[in-house]
Amino acid sequence: MRFRWLRFRSVVVSALMFFLIGCEEKPQEELRLTLMAFDDLPGWQQDDLATFGPAFTHSCKRILQRPADAAVGAIREAGRYADWQPLCREFFALQPSDNAAVRGFLESNFQPFQVSRGEDPEGLFTGYYEAALRGSLTPDQIYSVPLHVRPADLVMVQLGSFSDDLKGKRIAGRVVNGYLQPYENRTQITTGNWPHDSQVLVWVDDPIDAFFLQIQGSGIVELKQGGIMRVGYDGHNGHAYYPIGRELIKMGELSKEEVSMQSIRAWLERHPEQADQLMNTNQSYIFFREIKGDGPIGGEGVPLTAKRSLAVDKSLLGYGLPIWVDIESPVEGYAGLQRLMMAQDTGGAIKGAVRGDVFWGYGPEAEHLAGHMKSQGRYWILLPKAVIVEAPQ
Repeated sequence: MRFRWLRFRSVVVSALMFFLIGCEEKPQEELRLTLMAFDDLPGWQQDDLATFGPAFTHSCKRILQRPADAAVGAIREAGRYADWQPLCREFFALQPSDNAAVRGFLESNFQPFQVSRGEDPEGLFTGYYEAALRGSLTPDQIYSVPLHVRPADLVMVQLGSFSDDLKGKRIAGRVVNGYLQPYENRTQITTGNWPHDSQVLVWVDDPIDAFFLQIQGSGIVELKQGGIMRVGYDGHNGHAYYPIGRELIKMGELSKEEVSMQSIRAWLERHPEQADQLMNTNQSYIFFREIKGDGPIGGEGVPLTAKRSLAVDKSLLGYGLPIWVDIESPVEGYAGLQRLMMAQDTGGAIKGAVRGDVFWGYGPEAEHLAGHMKSQGRYWILLPKAVIVEAPQ
């Protein structure tokens, strides 16, 4: 087999469950793609691609609405949306629940490339889930913790729109006398020390649940009045995220090896008098909106599919790319992941060439797997054959 190398500059971040301990910046390294064959993908023949169809369909609906001449992310070989739109139309003509038909479609139209960080094809994979909470449309003594809607005066800025050197970086604030000023931090917002304390989407019964919802970005609230409300990310206050797991390590309360979402929650529940102070060491705050219909909604703007949606570094990989993963088991007794997923989301700590966050879905099992996941793995992206340039001799 001949190889062709593609190089991009990136900041590669190493993390141990990013929302628990945090990230340490590493020297810049290269994103490298190596041309492969479908037979090189471990477990390719075993994946039931019938369950992949809904995830690909969600992305295709967005792809068909994109300008044909727009680029699909930073990788030149991903082409433009004009290269993907005929493939989506062809896929819609298939029976997406037909495993053999979907496999044949992919093998006929796509080419796998292994993604490496420089010479290293392995990276960190974490997990996230759709949280479950109890709530009410009106406050009372039980339901007293607000989930705030995005305030009208919040201005979020993607700095990459102003300079290529700032791609992937963002800030947020409020315009005061013609200048963008920092927005209130978590402490100010949670104590009502800001102008919009009355703008509440729903009230929940547990501040710890609300805190972890902000980390996950989406959830389902079971309402006291009956029914459910699905809520999703709708902006942030612009303050840097700080992982409270790192703070517990500094305090000597947990070791690095002990940190998990479950161990942090247990500590907060055992120390209610210190819980607010610890949570407020993270001054980032997330605003929410109600999600109607299917959800939750990822960064691509489409509904996420459990075990088929992957959060990636959007500055390197575009949304809507099929990605084959080979990831170690997140917990003992659970099989590793060898399956086709879709790049449909991103996250503040999902940075680097080989870095992913697996969406596990909703429910106790999803919470358990996501909360413990800190697995090593590899992935391969599938790119349209029509735009693959033949490697030089």
